[in-house]
Amino acid sequence: MTKETAIKLFNQKQIRTHWDDEQEKWYFSIVDVVGVLTESETPNNYWKVLKNRLKKEGSELVTNCNQLKMQSSDGKFYKTDVADTEQLFRLIQSIPSPKAEPFKMWLAQVGRERIDEIEDPEIGLDRLMETYLRKGYSKEWVNQRLKSIEIRKELTDEWENRGVKKGQEFAILTDEITNAWSGFTTKQYKAFKDLKKENLRDHMTNLELVLNMLAEASTTEISKDKKPKTFLENKEVARKGGNVAKAARLKLEKTTGKKVISKLNAKNLDNPILEIGNENE
Repeated sequence: MTKETAIKLFNQKQIRTHWDDEQEKWYFSIVDVVGVLTESETPNNYWKVLKNRLKKEGSELVTNCNQLKMQSSDGKFYKTDVADTEQLFRLIQSIPSPKAEPFKMWLAQVGRERIDEIEDPEIGLDRLMETYLRKGYSKEWVNQRLKSIEIRKELTDEWENRGVKKGQEFAILTDEITNAWSGFTTKQYKAFKDLKKENLRDHMTNLELVLNMLAEASTTEISKDKKPKTFLENKEVARKGGNVAKAARLKLEKTTGKKVISKLNAKNLDNPILEIGNENE
């Protein structure tokens, strides 16, 4: 099963989702949906009670309920109940909520959007840009971020071609690259910016994004040239790719007299539209 993880927004509320390529359908976190519809402070408890009631009633929704690992608020991945679009429509009928009809329309739109994106990938990028802009990022920053996603995808495709496994091995190589160019592991970098579960790249300034892109693009090109066969060889390539960006960072800092690595992040800025995209910071 090939899954594409995403966060979908309904009235600015986050709903965790997985796209199943084989079945060509979305799976939605039931707890997140329950939280949106009920506005409960304890959606897990609400779903537990509702799930038991539905089970006693012999509901097929509970019988056919799947579980997938999704990222929790603590940044870790746990198994959670998920439902496809059809199952969610049935779940909505069991939850009295004024948001039921708007949510049904949203579900239909999400399904249609995914089909459109498969037929024309540019549509997906346009929607991603709209999401970032709604969160308050500058258009200049968003353009950089979208490019960074493209470069990251080229790198992970190259890693897969070299036999690197998704998950922990991807994370280790990413740490090698990040540490080489910035002097921080990913965890240290996030701590420096006072981040926890947030995506680090979503809180980088333009300059940080550019150097991170240079590091990842360099790693991809070196890998294509050296054709590493073992994980240790891939680590060495990742380090070399990161060092290319490190050299650029040090030269820039020497020329300007300013540090590139910044504590700025979108979470604690009064005006992220201007400041997070300001290359002079």
